[in-house]
Amino acid sequence: MSRLDSLLHYDTIYCGPEKMHYKALSVLASTIVAGALAASPSVKSKGNLRFVDPRIGTDGETVSEYGGMIPSTAPPFAMTRWTAMTRENNVSTCPYRYSDTKIHGFLGTHQPAIWMGESGQVSVAPGVGEIKSAFEDRGMPFSHDNEVITPYYYKVSMDADKSSIEAETTATSRVGYLRFTFKGKSQPYVLVQGTRETIEGDITVSPETQEIYGRNPERQDRILGPSKAEHFNGYFVARFDQKFTGWGTATNATVHANKTSMTSTGLAAYAQFAKGTKQVAVRVGVSYISIDQARQNIENEIPDGTTFENTSSTIQDAWAEKLDRVQIEGATEEQSTVLYTGMFHSLQYPNEKFEVNATGSYYYSGYDDTVHQGNMSYTGYSNWDIFRAQWAFLIMFAPERVPGFITSMLNTYQQSGRLPLWENIVETNIMITTWSSSMIAEALRKGLDDFDHDLAWKAVYKDAMVPPVDDLTTTYADREEGVGLEARAGLTLYKQNGWVPGNQTSEAGSRTVEYSWADYTVAVVANFTGHEDKAAYFEQRAQNYHYIFNNETTFMEARYKNGSWDSSNTTWTEGTNWIYTFNVPHDFSGLISLFNSTSAFEDKLDEYFQDGHNDQTNEPSHATPYAYLYTKNPSKTSDVLRDLLKTNYNATQTGLGGNEDCGQMSAWAFFNYIGFYPVNPASGEYMIGTPHFDKVTLDLPDRTHKLTILAPDAPSKPYIKTMKVDSHALAKPIITHEQLMNSTRFTFQMSSTPGDWAKNTL
Repeated sequence: MSRLDSLLHYDTIYCGPEKMHYKALSVLASTIVAGALAASPSVKSKGNLRFVDPRIGTDGETVSEYGGMIPSTAPPFAMTRWTAMTRENNVSTCPYRYSDTKIHGFLGTHQPAIWMGESGQVSVAPGVGEIKSAFEDRGMPFSHDNEVITPYYYKVSMDADKSSIEAETTATSRVGYLRFTFKGKSQPYVLVQGTRETIEGDITVSPETQEIYGRNPERQDRILGPSKAEHFNGYFVARFDQKFTGWGTATNATVHANKTSMTSTGLAAYAQFAKGTKQVAVRVGVSYISIDQARQNIENEIPDGTTFENTSSTIQDAWAEKLDRVQIEGATEEQSTVLYTGMFHSLQYPNEKFEVNATGSYYYSGYDDTVHQGNMSYTGYSNWDIFRAQWAFLIMFAPERVPGFITSMLNTYQQSGRLPLWENIVETNIMITTWSSSMIAEALRKGLDDFDHDLAWKAVYKDAMVPPVDDLTTTYADREEGVGLEARAGLTLYKQNGWVPGNQTSEAGSRTVEYSWADYTVAVVANFTGHEDKAAYFEQRAQNYHYIFNNETTFMEARYKNGSWDSSNTTWTEGTNWIYTFNVPHDFSGLISLFNSTSAFEDKLDEYFQDGHNDQTNEPSHATPYAYLYTKNPSKTSDVLRDLLKTNYNATQTGLGGNEDCGQMSAWAFFNYIGFYPVNPASGEYMIGTPHFDKVTLDLPDRTHKLTILAPDAPSKPYIKTMKVDSHALAKPIITHEQLMNSTRFTFQMSSTPGDWAKNTL
């Protein structure tokens, strides 16, 4: 199936059209309605979906430093994900935590990660008897024994006033489909919460159309970044399949019976149904554009007459199409669960932001606070995290999306003047370094170049060369309020001296190391966009990490403006001097030269790993195991990788050692399970680690034939004795993207003891 055929096959309505006219959209919707299924959704998932366990990463020992995942139902890259709500979510708090004991409703969430804020959400809560509008009051006990959790269908039974309520959810990208079965004799109702207690919004009950609709302007990251998105709103329309026998609104815990419209804070509305009503279904359309568009999204994605079962089945097919592209043999049940659940995690981001009306596609941009025409708009760009491996994963498994992802970033540049760092509706200035350059460079290197090259170069060049506003007087601390777009903070003196001064800009040590790596990626973009004359300059700047390597301590250390060392160890981004000393994946050989010998470099690596300095829970450590491939004992890479996979990933609710960070943690596991990793993504190369399975078959979208990775006895033999790409023996532990896409077979000969393979990487 071609890339376009694959896209139209399942992405069009449910995951978002890249190029699709409204007429064709409507025809496809009608076809789906005509083929609606009558049976209940099967809890036996198709293909590799049977291994996916969305509970992984939903709990941990601390309040916020765990996987930060939710058991959401939605298609890949959905604008809105639906989840059971066991607590109110905020920055550092997810709406579902496995150890909680009550469900307070079901949330249509736009929160992309645990450390980011919610935006324009809506929640739906069933109940019986007296209307309970306050969040705490409407919590209902439940048992995990009564949950069915898949990426496309969720079911739970909750205790409610001497009876029970069974809730089921499924969802398309912009519409949630919820069904509640009431098993008692009390009068049932469904409450729709539009805003929280401090947020003013609007809500209306329409008994005539059997709808509740409204507006929620909440954006929890509104204090960050210069783009305030003053007119941002999340709009919603909840359309019910049963007639209302009673209705009203509510503000926090106060119920206003029979009132049909309100503007207030802590706002909700409810619809009551006749006693004896056993089941109520509701479709909730969500929009960033208008109430009319939210209603249109229902018509586009789950029009009247579409059954719950058909929607769930279609979303199941969307996930199966992706996950069934990977087949593994020789894995344990737990390894299969971790790998395929990781694919599920990594295929959720970025999130669609465009919507389709009767005449075309549109999207709201908070950068200039207006609505634009176009279908290439996404949000949820955690670039500091995802450029390392999740982006390479998307290039492999969702190539039909990548040009649109980049075009969306370029739209951000045109509307704000910068490419995104961490975009959540608008720029939040969270994390450091303009890693959009790496993502653009990698896409160009790997042939996914259907975007504006001139505009891409202009944007990448500006980020790399033009300092942010007040660069010499602003520290640009993490989540600092009242500042402009951060881009490369400290760039003024980085260009002048070669390093970001520790007494001038926050996180200066990390910035210097990362800006050097990012400069390498800028050079790649220059070469691919016809600006070869600029490439040499950035290639030279890619060596700037040399300036902060202290020969006496053999550590990276920040420097003050006058050149003296800042040994405070407080200048690092989510890491330490140990971690950032090795965080030079674009030039490991150059880093080794600073140690004067490979043996000294290897000794430092040994100390790093043996003394517990490595931190797999955070991204700056993710490439470091591959530094061993440049030493005299490259087999140590295998030892470290196997240990990291074993100790940081498992098939329980605590099975992610750190925050998922928009798919990066899982993408790391995926690549390292199958045996290679994009250590320096913009290079277009992957470094060989250690395959874990006897056989892996990859059916990648942009390939004309499958790739088979054979590694007999890999589960018990961790070391590589030989490797062949087709019939060609590979001496160095490096494969190119071209080899990945064009070869038919990778063949490993595995061994239980280290050998000589890969000892000539340098």
